Amino acid sequence: MKENGGRLLDNLKLIVLENIKELGEKVNSDLKLIRGEKTNYMITVKEDRFSNGEGKVKIEDTVRDKDIYIISDVGNYDTTYNMRGIVHHMGPDEHFQDIKRTILALSGYQEKITLIMPLLYQARQHKRKGRESLDCALALQELEHLGVNHIITFDAHDPNVSNAIPNLPFENFYPTNTILEDLLQNEDLKDILVISPDMGAMERARYYAELLDSDVGVFYKRRDLSRVVNGKNPIIEHTYMGSDVKDKDVLVVDDMIASGSSMLEVGKMLKEKGARKVYFIATFALFTEGIEAFDKAYLDDTFDKLYTTNLSYIPKDFKDKPWFHTVDCSMNIAKIINALHNKESLTPLLNGKEKILKLRGEKTL
Repeated sequence: MKENGGRLLDNLKLIVLENIKELGEKVNSDLKLIRGEKTNYMITVKEDRFSNGEGKVKIEDTVRDKDIYIISDVGNYDTTYNMRGIVHHMGPDEHFQDIKRTILALSGYQEKITLIMPLLYQARQHKRKGRESLDCALALQELEHLGVNHIITFDAHDPNVSNAIPNLPFENFYPTNTILEDLLQNEDLKDILVISPDMGAMERARYYAELLDSDVGVFYKRRDLSRVVNGKNPIIEHTYMGSDVKDKDVLVVDDMIASGSSMLEVGKMLKEKGARKVYFIATFALFTEGIEAFDKAYLDDTFDKLYTTNLSYIPKDFKDKPWFHTVDCSMNIAKIINALHNKESLTPLLNGKEKILKLRGEKTL
């Protein structure tokens, strides 16, 4: 903020890219609520495409000395443009390129740039196996080189990728408390057991179990290392390690659902072992192979409900499914932006245990 004739001028501005417009508008509204203002924080931005697929970004409002927050969803596959007469659906690479175009369009006139990328670009390509590219690390270094001052993301596949940019503030938030708040308010849970679908998600499962004061179990995935299918070694077998699931309400937690085949296999095994109810929880529901398998699995009583967030694109018809529940995280982002703009600590936003523990006590789980 700066003073002008004794009057405080608020320089907070949002650049909401087309791929996250719905969530961005909610963040804008939540900021008005938090800050008690009627100000529209959103800057007008045009994202144009030429017929050969090349693009450009034009900022149509002043950005001089503004505290800029760019919000983008690199996972939105419903953003389209016409290329050579064909409707083309944008992928993560194109979305990331538009982020860089936006930064370049600012031309250095801003006071500060914070990039909010809920789904971290190339998050699953965070480590090298053989002669593979380290895409996520390179992307973060590119952003630093372009002048980004702060990066905010949610539930990164491996937060240690921030080691690629040791001098750039990188915040990885978990929507765990927001998801659990919705879950506890909407479901009648009894005798809870938290399950990690694989070893990689065990830390997340332990945190859920700690908040819910429950046991935790894990599935071990045995893979066929001799083959690669859709970029991965196919899973041969799931082996469960943990306490008895009979008559338990089981929460299967992970950072994302890609195709979902592994999650459905886990759900089927848990029901066969006598679980009373099975809830899938994932920050990002990508459904890379559609939702038909989930529709069928729900009818077959493989699981009872899926909880996910609106931090990445979800088609409207998915939200209407009886087994699908979307947790709104717009207020999370608004609170982060407000705290950063006011130069306040982010620690209170990282710790929401008290509210969950209170809800848990009221529910007598």
